[in-house]
Order: sequence, then C-alpha cells, then structure tokens
Amino acid sequence: MSGVASTLAKKRALAAGFGTNANASKYLNQDFESLRSQCLSRGQLFCDPTFPAAPESLGFNELGPRSSKTRGVQWKRPGELTSSPEFIVGGATRTDICQGALGDCWLLAAIASLTLNQDVCARVVPSDQGFGDDYAGIFHFQFWQYGEWVDVVIDDRLPARDGELLFVHSETGSEFWSALLEKAYAKVNGCYEALSGGSTTEGFEDFTGGIAEQYDLREAPANLFQIIRKALESGALLGCSIDITSAADSEAITYQKLVKGHAYSLTGAAEVGYRGRREKLIRMRNPWGQVEWTGAWSDSSSEWNHVDDSEREKVQARAEDGEFWMSYNEFIRKYSRIEICTLTPDTLTSDDLKHWSVSKFDGAWRKGSTAGGCRNHPYTFWMNPQFKITLNEEDDDPGDDEVGCSIVIGLIQKNRRKMRKAGEDMHTIGYAIYEVPSQFHGQTEVHLDKNFFLTHAQKARSETFINMREVSTRFKLPPGEYLIVPSTFEPHQNADFCVRVFSEKQSEMQPCDDPVDAQLDDDVVSEDEVDAGFRGLFAKLAGADMEISATELRTIFNKIVAKRSDIKTDGFSLDTCRTMVNLMDDSGNGKLGIGEFATLWKKVQNYLTIYKKNDLDGSGCMSTPEMRMALKEAGFTLNNSIHQILAARYGEADMTIDFDNFVGCVMRLEMMFKCFKKIDTEETGSIELDFQQWLTFSMV
Repeated sequence: MSGVASTLAKKRALAAGFGTNANASKYLNQDFESLRSQCLSRGQLFCDPTFPAAPESLGFNELGPRSSKTRGVQWKRPGELTSSPEFIVGGATRTDICQGALGDCWLLAAIASLTLNQDVCARVVPSDQGFGDDYAGIFHFQFWQYGEWVDVVIDDRLPARDGELLFVHSETGSEFWSALLEKAYAKVNGCYEALSGGSTTEGFEDFTGGIAEQYDLREAPANLFQIIRKALESGALLGCSIDITSAADSEAITYQKLVKGHAYSLTGAAEVGYRGRREKLIRMRNPWGQVEWTGAWSDSSSEWNHVDDSEREKVQARAEDGEFWMSYNEFIRKYSRIEICTLTPDTLTSDDLKHWSVSKFDGAWRKGSTAGGCRNHPYTFWMNPQFKITLNEEDDDPGDDEVGCSIVIGLIQKNRRKMRKAGEDMHTIGYAIYEVPSQFHGQTEVHLDKNFFLTHAQKARSETFINMREVSTRFKLPPGEYLIVPSTFEPHQNADFCVRVFSEKQSEMQPCDDPVDAQLDDDVVSEDEVDAGFRGLFAKLAGADMEISATELRTIFNKIVAKRSDIKTDGFSLDTCRTMVNLMDDSGNGKLGIGEFATLWKKVQNYLTIYKKNDLDGSGCMSTPEMRMALKEAGFTLNNSIHQILAARYGEADMTIDFDNFVGCVMRLEMMFKCFKKIDTEETGSIELDFQQWLTFSMV
C-alpha cells in the first residue's frame, strides 16, 4: 500500500475509534485471541515470527551478534527456567522488577511506578493470560504510542544465560510479567538494545498516554513538595535521578548508597512529627531491588525512634527491597531532577481527581517542504507545521498571584529508538509560541508566512531545544489565541512528531494550514488569434499532420531550453510532455493543434517568468522554499501534506527544482484541479468514482 493510502487508512481507523485503550490497534496486525486459539487447537506453543528468538532481537552494537555480552545467550521459556512459573502473584508489585544486564533503569523505574496505580497497570498488563489451562506460549501488553494504544503480542521465549534471565526479572525468579513486559516494549522499539539509556518520562507516557514534566531540583519551585504530594494523590507517576559529571560516574554508588546516573521511582510523600516539628519525607525505590540509601531516615536509622509509633507504622517498612525514605530537604540536595507524569482523563477513574483537558495532533518535518528548523533560520522557519490553541478560561487558583491559563505543551518525535539500528538517533527539537494577530482570530485556514515571523517576537518557547524523545514545558498564559510552531533545531531533518496540549481548563487546538485551492488562468488562445509568424513556426515544427505529439513536443522544448544559460534543466521528460499534452488536448487524440499549442506556449512563458522571479540567488534553479512561493504566484494554495508530496516527487536530492520539473509539477497540478472541478459539477468539494473511473482518473 502506498504511503499516502496508508496514512488515509490509519486516519479513518482512528476516527472509527481504533487506537483507544479499550479498542487498541493490533500491532503488526497480530491478534492475541486468534493466535492463542490457533496454538491451543494445534497443541503448539507460539513462536513470534515478527520478533524472533534470534540475535537481531537482542541488538546491533553492544548487544550485537559478535558482542561478548551476548555470548552464551539462549532463549528460554519460563517453564524451562523454573518448575512452576507464574505470570503475576498477588498483584503486580515493585519488588517484581529487578534490573538485569541492560541499561534500562529508566524503563524499570517507570514500571515500578506503574504498579502503584492498579487501574493504570491493568491497562498495560491485561489479566486474560497466564500459565494455566489456556497457556500457549503467547502473551500481550498494551502501550501508548504517539496518540494511539497498540496491543503488542509476543512469545514467552526470553534471553537467558546459565539458566538465569539476562534482563529484568522478579525477586523470586518465578514471576514473569515484568520480563515479558520488557520484551514487548523491546519489540515496539526494535530490539532490547534500543531500550538502553533514556528518561523515565518516556516509559511513564507509554504506559499511560499522559504528559510528563521535568523539574531541575537546583531550581526547585517553593511549592514542589505540595506538587509531588498532589501528583501522587492524583495517580501521577513520578521518577527522579542524580546527574553524572563524567562517564565514570555512570551508576557509581556514593558512600551513602545512592546510585548516580540511575533512574529511581518516587513512590511516596509524607509528613511526620519529629522532635516537636513536622518533617517532610520522600519515599523512593531503586529498580535494582537493593542498594538503598543509608543516611537519615533510611530503614534502620535512628530518626525513626523519635517518631510516634502510629505514624511510623503507617510509613516505615524495613526490608532490603530497594525502597527507602529520606528527608525532603536531603532529597533536594542529593538528587538532580524529578519527572512527573500527569494522566489523561480516560485514565482517571475517580471523580475526586482533577481532570485536565487534552488536545493532540500529528505532524511531520520533511526535508524541502516542512522541515524549517528553529528561529535561527528565518528563511525556512515559517515552513514548519503550525498549530493554534485558544485559551478562554483562567485557572481556579485564588491563592495564586499569577492570573492566567495553565497549560503543558509536549512535543514528541516518533519512532527514533527504532531507527537506532540504521544509525539514526534523536533530533534536537523544541517549539516557539506566538500570539495570533487579531486579524487572524477565529481562522485556521491560514499558514503564517516568512514576513510574519520576521516582524513578530515569540511570546514563549520550550524551555530548551534538546535531543530527547519529548520536550515539554508548563506555561501560564493570558486568555487568547496562540500559535505553536514545533521544529527541529537544524532545518532539513526528516521526522514524524505529535504535539499535545494539556490544559487545566477547556481549550481548543487546531492545525493551521492553507486551504487547498487554485485560481487558474483560463486564457485560451484561439486559432484565429495566432499571428502569421507563430503560424509559420508551428507548420515547420508540426509536420504534415499539423499537430504536435508528446514526442515532438519534447524535442521542441529541449532544443529551446538547451540554448538558455539562465535556467538549469536536464531536459523535459516524455512523461512531463505527455502531461502537458493531456492538459491542453481538447480533442482527445493525444496531439496538439495550433491553438492548443499556442495556449501551452503562453503558459510555459508565464511559468518561466515566475521561475526566474523566484530564483532569488540567480542560480538557475529554485530551492524547495522558493518553489513554495512560486506555486503560490502561479495561483495554487496548498497545504503541508501536498507540499511534502511535491518536494519528494519533483525535488532533487539537494532540494533544488530545475525548470522542467517545475513546469511538470505546475502542469500536473493544473490538470488535477481541472479534472476534479469538471467532475464536481455541484461544487460540493467531493466526488464519487467507481473503480474503473478511479483507474482512468489516476492514469491521467
């Protein structure tokens, strides 16, 4: 299926309700129920052909086929590792998650936080599976992926060495939900190695569909403890970490047993009475399942002796399970950052919890059409996709001196982990926010151009441009209309993205794009208007039949352009000449008479003028941004998706458009517009074709 058709099919599926957690899309079209039924009826255990028990599923570099780290690895089913495997025993708990030989502590910290919210956990880990009578070696999990939920099927062959799981495992060794969850997530991201290194926020979002924020604890807001407490009470997921200053610091253990460069789950916040005052405490968990803080308020510290028994029993637990308490002030000093994931309204089952409004749109940066780079590149910045958000209601914060509308804007670049095998990695991304001028209020069919951005300052921006999957920032803006312009830092970088806005009050978000339309010149030259000189030239060119075919047209045009040094062209192709003949041929015989040829000649002269005018540097060819302006001058207003198609189809590798390709593009567009309008006699904006008509139409 072509890329365009695939995109349309996906949009229709989402509109029909597919991709929600309750009706997740089948990842790689694998249906868990039907595959399990087939295996049970055949008496076979499932073997997943899309993520095989093979070296390529482990990795490509450090976990590649020739790596010492993968030597001796065997893929084992749980029943081969223990005599009585269990999927979940007594519910999913934090102690079920112990890190193995993979640097994915960020993911495991997210999984550990996931277990604190049973409703959220049940969305990710379906309960309709296990090692009982319906066991067939097949399991499934559900993840949020850039705006839709996907149901991911795996077999239960897990990488092991010397009879032990290589990666995540439970404390007891007999519980396998966490190891199978890690495998499903590795499948979605291409392989296990693709999970190495990351931010807990990424896991938070893929398990909830929520939006994550980060706070630098060196610049912690005064009310951060209250923010943490409220977040935990509302079911949010939280993580924290200690920055490293060098590679040698990675997972280095301090003298008080804190691990640097390592992702912890933040699992609790409490206040206890201590020596006549209230002490704020924070509870955390190390995904290793061991190595705990040994300072004040640790499991066996003397501070607990000065806490009332009833309070101590509520919060303190003494076990080497990786979980521990420390004072909030010590936490601020020792840790570097905290991550909080706010959940979507559909995740929250309690009416007592505060529901935020959520908007999401997908987009794409494409070299030559919509990848404009950041504001440092004013020549191309305006080409980036644009989104408008309308904020009408101020927050209900009577105690807050700052009046406005609270929003969190998140920009995610899609599928970059999966591209690591091909040598790709994260782009550096961010966004700018502008106030929409009053003359454009209430409008969405407008894509603001270069002149606007050259003359208007941004109102706000993402905190930084960063090479992470997502950049998200919290803002408090006055009511009004705002334009969000997401971009990569450098222009001309291909990537897909989604932009989300979480707002405390209701808000509206819409993509801003030019309408698709054409104001075409129907100035036809009749045979009677042709002067004697042109008539004589035509007779000489056309030959005995006094008509010009596509082949003859190609010869004529290529002789003419070959003599010009002010435009670059590698010659008109026969396909382009056929398009021109099809557009001008009213008789339907595939050839041009004198009037038709004269009209075409006039058009080409006009396009040459537009081409040279928009070749701003006089190089003899246009860049793709120049082409966008040239198409507008030729009478076409087109949206981003069409500009992407045109740049890909008619542009060269260096993002230039030579003259013959420009003419071919304009002629093709004109023919498509005219064909559509001829069929759409009622001017409804839509047409209906049967299959034969569609084939005929698409062959033109």
